[in-house]
Amino acid sequence: MTTPVPVAATAPHDPTPPVPPIAGQLPGCEADLAGRLTEGLGRVEAFLRARVDHEDPFIAEASAHLLGAGGKRFRPLLCLLAAEVGDGAGEDVVAAAAAVELTHLASLYHDDVMDEASLRRGAVSANAAYGNSTAILVGDLLFGTASEIVADLGPEAVKIQARTFVTLCAGQIRDVRSAPAGVDPVEYYLGVLRDKTGSLISTAARYGAMFSGCAPESIEVLAAYGERLGMAFQLADDLLDITATSGASGKTPGTDLREGVDTLPVLWAKRSTDPADARLQELLAADLAADDEAHAEALALLRVHPAVAQAAEHTRGVAREAAALLAPLGSSPVTRALIGLATGVVDRHV
Repeated sequence: MTTPVPVAATAPHDPTPPVPPIAGQLPGCEADLAGRLTEGLGRVEAFLRARVDHEDPFIAEASAHLLGAGGKRFRPLLCLLAAEVGDGAGEDVVAAAAAVELTHLASLYHDDVMDEASLRRGAVSANAAYGNSTAILVGDLLFGTASEIVADLGPEAVKIQARTFVTLCAGQIRDVRSAPAGVDPVEYYLGVLRDKTGSLISTAARYGAMFSGCAPESIEVLAAYGERLGMAFQLADDLLDITATSGASGKTPGTDLREGVDTLPVLWAKRSTDPADARLQELLAADLAADDEAHAEALALLRVHPAVAQAAEHTRGVAREAAALLAPLGSSPVTRALIGLATGVVDRHV
């Protein structure tokens, strides 16, 4: 077996880390608000890079691998935006936003090992670069770093982080298992999305509201919004796995299909009673992991199947549900930006 060769990553102590542009994620966001969010993301980025640094150069490089690969910083952005409902992004909000992003990044290290992924965010995945053992251990290290940050935010934040982590892991475990007998596969799948993705995005919104002095009622509204937003985000991402061309998404298209993960379009295609779908259903029931020709055929048939459009409309509906939850907060530049965030999640991918 060939030993993975470490891939150079952006130095974690970079004094001028790049800040992801927010215009595409927040359509129509007012200039003043956009400026505050951009400044806040810069603070989060600097905080992240400082906390993933390590005295051991190899550990520092491996820990910064996915951080250096970029990303939208969707969860920190939501945390900062939720804080705008309150008093804005103070030091605790920035720390909480960084902790949520580190938790997310740690889960990606583990996900890529589980999926045997070769690409992440358009770059070689950590497991391909450093090997499975190192990727798992670096994921654990980042989880520990996130927990250390949250510990400084108080016991309530620690309990929320722990509960979120348990829910996220439970969702991941259920994600690699089929729906039990007697359980509707679509409902099972949606529950998995709520746990594995919605839970952490909900916590991002909750932390932003908590640490900016929001009233308890507003905190709960934003947490509920975050959960639905997270589901829309994952539904859109699952659709992108089918519809994207190679390289466009930074991931290998059809990965879920190859791994036998039944996302919403696949579940609906399997339910079809149209005789014309017999070949697609035969392929979807087969093991596509090592059969490139069958995998390519299944992906091509699925891309033009009505189930994809049906799943896209369902995804838009979940985004609309998220936006509707914000009604108690009234209309303001911040709530309009939150609605725009939900719209943008879907419009970018669906």
